[in-house]
Amino acid sequence: MDSKMTLSEEDIKNRYISPAIFETAKWNKSDSLMEYSYTDGRINVVNNVVKRGKQKRVDYLLHYKPNYPLAVVEAKDRKNHPSPSAGLQQGIDYAKDLKVPFAYASNGDAFAEHDMITGTERTLELDEFPTKEELWQRYQRELSLSPEQIKAIEVPFYSSRDTYAPRYYQRIAINRTVEKIANGQRRVMLVMATGTGKTYTAFQIVYRLLKAGIKHRVLYLADRNILVDQAMSDDFGPLSGKITKVQGGKLDSSYPIQFALYQQLVGKEEDAGHEPFRQFKPNFFDLVVIDEAHRGSARADSQWHKILEYFDGPNVTHFGMTATPKREKGASNIDYFGEPIYTYSLKQGIEDGFLAPYKVVRVNLDVDVNGFHPLKGETDKHGRIFDKKLYTSSDFDRSLIIEQRTERVAKYVSDYMKDNNSRWDKSIIFCEDVEHAERMRQAFVNENSDLVAQDSRYVMQITGDDKEGKAQLSNFEDVTSKFPTIVTTSKLLTTGVNVKTCKIIVLDSNINSMTEFKQIIGRGTRLDPEHGKEYFTIIDFRGVSRLFADPAFDGEPIEIADGNNSSGHDRKNSGSEVNEGLHTKYEVSHSVKVLGDQTQYLDDHGDLITTSLTDYTKKNILGKYATLDKFLQDWNSATKKQELLDSLEEHGILYQEIMKQENIKDLDPFDLIVHLAYNQKPLTKAERINNVKKSGLLDKYQGAAREILNKLIDKYKNNGIADLESNQVLSLPEFDQYGGAVKIMLTFGGKKNYENIIKQIKEKIYS
Repeated sequence: MDSKMTLSEEDIKNRYISPAIFETAKWNKSDSLMEYSYTDGRINVVNNVVKRGKQKRVDYLLHYKPNYPLAVVEAKDRKNHPSPSAGLQQGIDYAKDLKVPFAYASNGDAFAEHDMITGTERTLELDEFPTKEELWQRYQRELSLSPEQIKAIEVPFYSSRDTYAPRYYQRIAINRTVEKIANGQRRVMLVMATGTGKTYTAFQIVYRLLKAGIKHRVLYLADRNILVDQAMSDDFGPLSGKITKVQGGKLDSSYPIQFALYQQLVGKEEDAGHEPFRQFKPNFFDLVVIDEAHRGSARADSQWHKILEYFDGPNVTHFGMTATPKREKGASNIDYFGEPIYTYSLKQGIEDGFLAPYKVVRVNLDVDVNGFHPLKGETDKHGRIFDKKLYTSSDFDRSLIIEQRTERVAKYVSDYMKDNNSRWDKSIIFCEDVEHAERMRQAFVNENSDLVAQDSRYVMQITGDDKEGKAQLSNFEDVTSKFPTIVTTSKLLTTGVNVKTCKIIVLDSNINSMTEFKQIIGRGTRLDPEHGKEYFTIIDFRGVSRLFADPAFDGEPIEIADGNNSSGHDRKNSGSEVNEGLHTKYEVSHSVKVLGDQTQYLDDHGDLITTSLTDYTKKNILGKYATLDKFLQDWNSATKKQELLDSLEEHGILYQEIMKQENIKDLDPFDLIVHLAYNQKPLTKAERINNVKKSGLLDKYQGAAREILNKLIDKYKNNGIADLESNQVLSLPEFDQYGGAVKIMLTFGGKKNYENIIKQIKEKIYS
């Protein structure tokens, strides 16, 4: 039998770890996921080049119930990991991500255990791995689970051929919410970034609470028809026989789940005391779900609060969901619901590869940089004398309209789309108000008249007062519909709109509210690789992207005092259309030029950086290998050089793209990397081949063997190291004359001798 020192990690798993878990401890294979990838791998974008990063993968994930994991097990080989605990820290990291209570590691000798609840560790013999029931009893005991919590845990997720299994963060959100509600918590809030499946998560929560008999009647509140209709037809479809939508203020007690717009339930101002929601007794619903809970549901004077205050008996739970929690004085849903029980942020979603990353193009217009200062006595196009002041970008399109500025924005964006072959990319232009959105629509029409002539819907205005535009909203969301393509808006599309293929977001509005900014960015974060959507571009004309650098963008909400500008702006504008036409707007003709632009990309830490593809790659090389010696150590020890190169690409070392863009064909990737990062003089592949020939290594072989080696070296020269390393290359037509792979290897005395000469050639290539 092979010594453990010679066994691979896979062998260790098959011979020692799996038998200990599935045979000795009697875990069922159906209770486990092996080689389980729980992320998709971050999408990296530089210079429009898209590369997927490495997935996070756990060797074993052991469940008590489907989607209720109890333990992770990280396996290591014995040769490189003499201690059973060598992989434990990695296992702990996985357990933290997955919110799993027990982490294990093993190299085939024993198990190292870390209890995530108590923080204690111990070592177990191979035959001492705990059974499923032992771990479950221990988990119950350590957390003091109540009978109601256990009852909720026992209810599985809804599953069907048409329903996807929850992602890891959705599972955590669902389980945590169900357990908190089962344990009697009456105010619960989930924070999940736009595009991460809040409605699906809510469906699974409602389904399990009803199935467990913990809740019986549900009121699902939203503030837009589109949110209600999408939820009912899509995620809540499996419960279609139990759901209804409140229409005309009429509630139907025969349905256990009621979807409603809060505006309908409250009715008109004169209905005070006789509002439609009062048709039911205060204890009729025992679960109220508040969609988009950032909308001010906790304001003392809001319609939301009136409903929540009414349906608030001792057995009623209020469950809120939002991507953007607020903590503003007088409008804090944190104060109302308490701290979120789980947060899955935009940054984490991008890191995991479930959300689309973005690049930012910041455009500086001369009038924005310098401002507009009217001359003494100067009048606008209507003959009105300007106020004596310097007008800045915060005034533009609010109190001062510069026609050429609107035209310049439309031209820049349209030219960008033409230059980047993205004229059919769905785009949202966020404007200052409805009037600005109309002017912007016209400017885009004039810049794209060729496509507008084909279909007038190519450019459309979608605002609260535009019936024709709103009628096209479903087409704009439809991934199979080309029209509308470019949409101008004010506030209507900031939230509750699901345009998966939106690839361009233009910011030409003075956005000071972090809540509104997050909601707008969320319009682009959905992924749809099937339709070519792997990232999106933000084109910023107002410097709004400065908010990305604010710690509040992806951090915890911060208390904002009354009178703060961002707070006031949010209360006034969020989620509603604003038409500023009620006060004077000066209009002027004034030339506008683009002073410059700057493109920024997300780095591995989620920070925006300005960089070229070359600089980005160099930074990532040095981030992984601080010195040339460290890189050479990995390179020389790699049995398959191409596997190492593939791994480097997963870490953002995009050597292939640099070679493609620079049209580099005669350089080995090894030379490109050491030249780029460590300023070493590169050799061409021809020079490296010449070194092999000069070494005399090939002179040992004559006839067919020498011809085969020469052809293999030619393959290296033309295609790189991968062909030289792969035995499959021997099946290509140019090797047919030598009788195929098996016969070729026999020419060298067998497979082992053949692979040995290939190894020697590689050593000479890179010596």
